Amino acid sequence: MSRNRSRRARTEARAESFRCLQCGLDVSMTAAGTSHRNHCPNCLWSRHLDDTPGDRAADCGARMEPLAISVRGDGEWVLVHRCTHCGVLHSNRTAGDDNALQLTRVAVRPLAQPPFPLERLTAL
Repeated sequence: MSRNRSRRARTEARAESFRCLQCGLDVSMTAAGTSHRNHCPNCLWSRHLDDTPGDRAADCGARMEPLAISVRGDGEWVLVHRCTHCGVLHSNRTAGDDNALQLTRVAVRPLAQPPFPLERLTAL
């Protein structure tokens, strides 16, 4: 199947839900706060489907791990995902039904697992 035909088939077959590759939850494509739902609200993992938001043009298809939270100037939280296969980074708006505990875990991960020994702070 040609690449253009494959892309068209993906676009035409766009479902109203998807199954999370990480936790297996059936996820609705509609959610408050986003028009291109591409991550699981339960575990926050995603799938590498887009080159640009909503285009479904990426050929990779691998799982994308939630790495960090970025905060925009208006206070909106954005998830940063890294593809487990090709390493590409994408930022994705959080949605109104995202698991608040999981979002908090991702946000505090740099504090809970600093890149240096905490004992060194006392030497400063």
